[in-house]
Amino acid sequence: MPKVRKRNWTETPDPADYGAAADYLSLLLPAETAQMAVMRLRNGPMVSRRAKDLLRASGLADLPAENPSVARKLKDLKQGNLLSPVLCLRGNLHDGASLTIADGYHRICASYLLDEAADIPCRLAELPRPEETLAAAVSVRPEHTR
Repeated sequence: MPKVRKRNWTETPDPADYGAAADYLSLLLPAETAQMAVMRLRNGPMVSRRAKDLLRASGLADLPAENPSVARKLKDLKQGNLLSPVLCLRGNLHDGASLTIADGYHRICASYLLDEAADIPCRLAELPRPEETLAAAVSVRPEHTR
């Protein structure tokens, strides 16, 4: 099996990953909050975290190689295809909130199977607080006239 190295990952997340994150987050959050979370993910810093730490912080179990989505990611790695970095919303121990993997769970699991200490590139952002609104987060610029 191939080792997971930095070269196994693209430098930035695939644009489609943000749509997948929005779909998933809309199941957990009100629509406006999910939208704000995705906006934060688009602008969040790229960091590297170990596969085992991402799984532990999220509270999710690692999936087996037989899982169809994990198997596809393992096949991609074997063929030398690059994986897209994952999208994560930071957890908060004070609030009892775990890390939310907004997109990339199967990529993390595939990497974990190959090397649990593999560094995985992540776009990491803070979960919006309930009192925050999308309108307040987006700076409104006056339209320019010609």
